[in-house]
Amino acid sequence: MQIHSGILPRRIPLAQPIFDKEMEKAAIDALNTEKFVLGESVLKFEEEFAKYCGVDYAVSTSSGTNALQFALVAAGICSGQHVVTSPASFIASANAIIHANDKPDFSDIDLETYTLDPQLLNTAKGLKTKAVIPVHLYGYPADMDSINSVAEKKGLFVIEDACQAHGAIYKGKKTGSLSNVGCFSFYPSKNMTVGGDGGMMTTSDLKLATTASKLRDCGRKSQYVHDMIGYTSRLNSVNAAVGRVQLRRLDEWNAKRRAAAEIYHKLLSDIESLTLPPTGDADGVKPVFHLYVIRTMLRDSLKTWLESNGISCGIHYVLPIHLQPIYKEMFGFKEGLYPKAEELCKTCLSIPIYPQISSGEISFISDKIHDFFEKKA
Repeated sequence: MQIHSGILPRRIPLAQPIFDKEMEKAAIDALNTEKFVLGESVLKFEEEFAKYCGVDYAVSTSSGTNALQFALVAAGICSGQHVVTSPASFIASANAIIHANDKPDFSDIDLETYTLDPQLLNTAKGLKTKAVIPVHLYGYPADMDSINSVAEKKGLFVIEDACQAHGAIYKGKKTGSLSNVGCFSFYPSKNMTVGGDGGMMTTSDLKLATTASKLRDCGRKSQYVHDMIGYTSRLNSVNAAVGRVQLRRLDEWNAKRRAAAEIYHKLLSDIESLTLPPTGDADGVKPVFHLYVIRTMLRDSLKTWLESNGISCGIHYVLPIHLQPIYKEMFGFKEGLYPKAEELCKTCLSIPIYPQISSGEISFISDKIHDFFEKKA
């Protein structure tokens, strides 16, 4: 996009989902030649996604929330046990625990990574806890070595919430392969999508995969024989066909997101009152920047300023999960329980990032952020 006199000709979106002619053709072909539900494209998508993540099995679902729920149920954690997750996430991370008939608990985050702090996880939870769901928030992998070590000592089942981290790398391995189970969402704003809602569970445990496959398909053992109470949570064939095309593009798109993040870092690193997102490290952590989230105590006024200049922004998230009204009502959570997550939610601001964003757009956004802080100086 060309910039003339510092003014962009249109609004810069926060995200920009991709749907092109190749995806359209794949979708139409699936509609014309396959079963609408659990057709050939679904089976191939599962195989390809498992291979991509580096696991033996992948089970598609109709949402990332269902993938998390079925991971718990398939592991036998579905009868009132306690499950710990991050309070700094989308509410679905904890809703899935309730859907599995369990009790959600939380542990605070590390403000350097916005993911679960393994030291706090090690000291905070008691004997009732049976599982932990670390969230790879904004596309940054959690400290899985430390979390897995705590889980092994405490006998906890580990489920990665990788719903924002498709293709992120942790010490040479992709998210979704770093624990007992990984779970992904294909909601349209994600790094890859399926042209609608969808989810995936990844594992190398055949029993878990088999059980999850039944759960998403009405508990079906054969066509009209059911040996468990299941759900209707299948992925449509047309969605899987779109997902297969997007999966082939994912690494390229993630590379472009990383490149965009690098430009932001270079242009914004001189603003002392602005905290930039973590970029990864020499130990092999490579985030995928599902979101580019900056932090400032002046968040709300900065958001207003940027939006007045045609720059879309988001807040991910306005409230930590434990302070959502329904969670306060159901479980009695109160402010102050998880201060780092609460601080993140009070100061975070998502600015535009997507594969198609141009260096000119990033420069324009960065200039406007500089203008804001210069006026505040």
